[in-house]
Amino acid sequence: MGRCYPHPSLEERRKLAKWREAKMPVHEIADRLGRAPSTIYRELNRNYYDDKELPELNGYYALNAQDMYEKRRAIHRKMIVHPELKAAIEDRLKTGWSPEQIAGRIRLERHPIRVSHETIYRFAYSKDGRDEQFYRHLPEHRRRRRKNGQLSDHI
Repeated sequence: MGRCYPHPSLEERRKLAKWREAKMPVHEIADRLGRAPSTIYRELNRNYYDDKELPELNGYYALNAQDMYEKRRAIHRKMIVHPELKAAIEDRLKTGWSPEQIAGRIRLERHPIRVSHETIYRFAYSKDGRDEQFYRHLPEHRRRRRKNGQLSDHI
């Protein structure tokens, strides 16, 4: 599939909305933001607000675009979409289970929603997980992940 690209920030979306409202061409907006024109076209197409009842409100709005972007991102995060799954995982972490043990148990019990140990770690160290201090329930209570290949000194 396609390559990954850095998504526009809220500030860039505000500039884009302002310049688009001023009828500035996409190529000029792309130059000013230092982005490829295809990125701007993709942003405008994906986050275009379309209201069937009030067509005069149709257009690109920065806050609405940011909202749509965040909702699309949340679809891929099981622990946010399924709060009951997050609660069950948190309970098991509190009783001393490791993320690997939890993922293995979920797989053995053939739950409809499966989660890997990496998903648990990724959530714990994500912005949402850090806000909830979810990392505290992990066996080593680290606020940040260690780089690959770093071993702890107690081995």
